[in-house]
Amino acid sequence: MTSVQPPVDAPVAPPPRLTTTVPREYVHRASLAEVFLTACTQQDGTRFELTGQWPRAHTFFQSADGREHDPLLVAETFRQTGLFLAHAELGVPLGHHFVMRDLTFAVQLHRLSVGLTPTDITLTAVCSEINRRGRTTSGFRMDLTLRRDGVVLATGGGQFTCVAPAVYRRLRGPVADRSTAEPSVRAHERSAAGRLGPSDVVLSSTARPNRWLLTPDPCHPVLFDHAGDHLPGMVLLEAARQAATRCHAVHPMRPAAISTTFDRYAELDSPCWIEVTPLPTRERAFAAVRVTGRQENQEVFSSVVSGPRPSAVG
Repeated sequence: MTSVQPPVDAPVAPPPRLTTTVPREYVHRASLAEVFLTACTQQDGTRFELTGQWPRAHTFFQSADGREHDPLLVAETFRQTGLFLAHAELGVPLGHHFVMRDLTFAVQLHRLSVGLTPTDITLTAVCSEINRRGRTTSGFRMDLTLRRDGVVLATGGGQFTCVAPAVYRRLRGPVADRSTAEPSVRAHERSAAGRLGPSDVVLSSTARPNRWLLTPDPCHPVLFDHAGDHLPGMVLLEAARQAATRCHAVHPMRPAAISTTFDRYAELDSPCWIEVTPLPTRERAFAAVRVTGRQENQEVFSSVVSGPRPSAVG
């Protein structure tokens, strides 16, 4: 038996491109399972096309019945996009700290259904207001469009400030040497709040209506994926969502849009009070609230949360 060898100069087909996640260090995640981006291609100096994938089942970013992706999965994907672009495309070294000044997203709720396979997504990111100190980017804004099967699922964006380790230590002082620890006040009440399990609830009731104490579980594997010296921004977004939900306890409101500004760090060892104020809306079918978080009588963050009015949901 003989074998036929191809000519030496015969073209060789390139190997197939294999899919992997982006480095977890670039999105500030400890667990590879929590990395939702897979690749990035630069279109021009400030425009990028990214790909990603959402799992069919997730321990946190999923509806209680498992049939839909959670809207805040969009926010987490946007957060990861900002960090990835900073490190991989804008020259911010690993080890730098980030201040998320604001984050906004609006999502088509009817397109969040979980399919028979993981949800592949694409993102278009346009960066602007890029500030540099020498060769390092010190801040930028990004505008994002997220698509599923070529159709827009969500839009939004955010602004980031990038801080060198030495500057961060001067900014934070002794606090910078802390790692995530149990807050001084822990939750005694664990209501549903539209979440999958008791440890997913981040708010505890107070004697005043529409006012809660922020009491997240510091051992939560998603909200506290890695150590830090302050409460993560995604914890504050989750607090905003749960506060809006608990304002409509009989028929919880699903957030279709959240616009958040972050004014200062939320410290681990100081009570953070969450308050909700209803807002007027032009459309009767939609409800909106403003959620604020305060520590030491200073505003930490403010979110406007809007979604279909619970009574309008069939």
